[in-house]
Amino acid sequence: MANSWRRERWDSLRLLTPNWQSRLPGVRYEGDDPDGYMTMGEVTELIDRFAKVSRAPVRTGVNVTSVRRAGDGYRVATSDGEIACQAVVIASGACNRPSVPALSAGLPASVARLTPFEYRDPSQLPDGGVLVVGASATGVQLAAEIRRSGRPVTLSVGEHVRLPRVYRGRDVLWWMDAAGVWDQRYDEVDDLTRARRLPSPQLVGTPERATLDLNALTALGVQLVGRWATVRDGRALFSGGLRNVFSLADLKMNRLLDTFDEWALTSGRDAEFGAPERFAPTVPPGAARLQVDLRSGEIAAVVWATGFRPDYGWLDVPVVDEKGHLRHDGGVTDSPGLYALGLPVLRRRKSTFICGIEDDAREVIGHLAGYLAAPE
Repeated sequence: MANSWRRERWDSLRLLTPNWQSRLPGVRYEGDDPDGYMTMGEVTELIDRFAKVSRAPVRTGVNVTSVRRAGDGYRVATSDGEIACQAVVIASGACNRPSVPALSAGLPASVARLTPFEYRDPSQLPDGGVLVVGASATGVQLAAEIRRSGRPVTLSVGEHVRLPRVYRGRDVLWWMDAAGVWDQRYDEVDDLTRARRLPSPQLVGTPERATLDLNALTALGVQLVGRWATVRDGRALFSGGLRNVFSLADLKMNRLLDTFDEWALTSGRDAEFGAPERFAPTVPPGAARLQVDLRSGEIAAVVWATGFRPDYGWLDVPVVDEKGHLRHDGGVTDSPGLYALGLPVLRRRKSTFICGIEDDAREVIGHLAGYLAAPE
């Protein structure tokens, strides 16, 4: 995790969670801005501090090249030799590789293309318009940053999760925590597969705690188009139905805000907060644009903010499905002694957040300890 924050993030990125939620066993935020958002450097410092406090025998600068079953245990091949062990915990996360759609092959050679792993700041982009594909947290943040640099920006929008940054005077993620939404367990979720594939919410961590939704981007001058469907004869074709996509995101946001309001009332804490709020609906463009000629020079670069995927190319154990995802039940795979942590909704909705890993880890490691203690 520390390596990805050091080497695979753009310069201005901050955590989406407020500083007070950045906690690990024995390590908590100790600064004077609990409602702020950590920079890249602050995140790596937090993890380095945790490594020292925990006194874990961490080996840095070592690449794992393969993990394979060997008898009753595993053999882990690394750039620093082989390790024999009874159990392995895969904590490499779900965002090892950018997910770029196959239609990217149809882009003209004149159009530059970057993923969030390659993008650092607007200065590296060629002059001209930029098409950002994807409207989750990464997409909206990059669209805003590139637009503020003076470039024309078009944002291709598909399914997304809209949230206000602040609700009734508190960070929206405070409400997620306090109302128990984040603590919902994986075995209580109706559609677990869908929950694990949900895009990240449209949030940004800024000193002014600003909301960065599609209305805010429109106000900046970002042009909104539908989901990028295909490339035909050098033209990017976008799906229609933006109005329906916007309405669905607005509906889901309002349902979540209803959950917060209900919790405030039933917990007897309603008087602590401002009045319930509802936000203006997402405004669709007056005339939806359905195509862009990529050969015309209007678009000089495409930034793929289309999500990430795990990389298990090194895992020589048959626990990966046909879509490249690890098969597991709450972090326990069907290969004895092989476990996972840090995946979406591993055991709770907060599984992928820094503040959410501890509860998952205690349960997964409890299972691991039981496995190691079991008689052969």
